[in-house]
Amino acid sequence: MTAPTAATARPTPTHDQVRRAPKVLLHDHLDGGLRPQTILELAAEVGHALPADSAEALGAWFAESADSGSLVRYLETFDHTVAVMQHGPAITRVARECVEDLAADGVVYAEVRYAPEQHVDAGLTLDEVVAAVAEGFAQGVAATGGRIVVRQLLTAMRHQARSMEIAELAIAWRDRGVAGFDIAGAEAGFPPTRHLDAFEYLQRENAHFTIHAGEAFGLPSIWEAIQWCGADRLGHGVRIVDDIDVADDGSVTLGRLASYVRDQRIPLEMCPASNVQTGAAASIAEHPIKLLTDLRFRVTVNTDNRLMSRTSMTAEMTSLVDAFGYGLDDLQWFTVNAMKSAFLPFDERLAIIDGVVKPGYAALAAEA
Repeated sequence: MTAPTAATARPTPTHDQVRRAPKVLLHDHLDGGLRPQTILELAAEVGHALPADSAEALGAWFAESADSGSLVRYLETFDHTVAVMQHGPAITRVARECVEDLAADGVVYAEVRYAPEQHVDAGLTLDEVVAAVAEGFAQGVAATGGRIVVRQLLTAMRHQARSMEIAELAIAWRDRGVAGFDIAGAEAGFPPTRHLDAFEYLQRENAHFTIHAGEAFGLPSIWEAIQWCGADRLGHGVRIVDDIDVADDGSVTLGRLASYVRDQRIPLEMCPASNVQTGAAASIAEHPIKLLTDLRFRVTVNTDNRLMSRTSMTAEMTSLVDAFGYGLDDLQWFTVNAMKSAFLPFDERLAIIDGVVKPGYAALAAEA
């Protein structure tokens, strides 16, 4: 399949076609995707105070806070979602609803990440947290008739010191629904090399991991994630464009790091709406995803935090259609990229590509 070009961008898919298209999601935070009504109900159960008392007003508060430009206020949004996810039944409910919402959005495969260490304040063990998520995912898959495959990514926080513990947890659960490991949190001042022992352990265990890198911080973060830590994928990775020079005549020169990322087909977990909110991109129209796609990097499209960004995979892909004129074949290209990059066994990835993704897009194309 070729990369998106102007020549392949017609006809323009409708919003309904984008919604019905089979989609693959690699970068989605469980604690960033709760339904506002669920937050209200769970907060009432545990006596947690919220900044709004209706689902509509609360949803607006989350989006406005994430858009405020204040990192303090942005992080406050997660204080509320994590606060209502401290008990097993609540975590299971959130996980179940996550699967239901993704399936309704046309997602056929998803890797959903969260930090178990953030859900133990009320006495749960790390193992119990993972078990609660696993139960919720199983319930969600059953409720949606098996239309979606979902796996967990266990995240360690880069400003904490529990990465080895979380890495061992990921290995303990890898045959029970955990596909890999992730590390997240503030990049500046907390390089991934602080957790090198965890990454080396995962490599010895033949395990998969992704690292948040190249979002708020630049090329050094990406370089360390790949060359020191051995990341399979880059969470965001948008700042790789800092190593790409576009001359006035349109000619492009890749630096050593950008060339390596492209040559090695290292997947970029791009989250356009979130990147605009955090200032990593000025707008969707100016997002580096267009340049990186034109240059044939392994680009994937993701949601990051569906609640805070008021987004979905349909919304993310529709925004790219509107900004760049992409067609169904272009959206299929992104989707196949993501499925190729999933932390799922090769035969299972191939089965979804050949049995679900390609037939789904072919059916939509036949409507034109």
